[in-house]
Amino acid sequence: MARKSLSPYILLGIGIAGATYLVKEENRHKAFNSVQSIKRTVQKWYNGANSKIQEEMMEKAGHPDPFDQGDANMVAEGAMYAVEYYNKEEQ
Repeated sequence: MARKSLSPYILLGIGIAGATYLVKEENRHKAFNSVQSIKRTVQKWYNGANSKIQEEMMEKAGHPDPFDQGDANMVAEGAMYAVEYYNKEEQ
């Protein structure tokens, strides 16, 4: 006789327990507030970790370096894409 996996039954039990918990409006508010609190915490952590990267990106976007060859090539390719597309459509 083959053994059946318990995971579907465990997930079903968790789902039923969650639905039963959320039946009461008070519990729904608690769950909603908890989710919002976790969301704010994660956003603060994420923004704090990436603030230096964002500052560097904004500095470069505001004052591009004309001697940055990779950036200059990327801008040139982007500018030529529209011209090449237009020329192809016209022919």
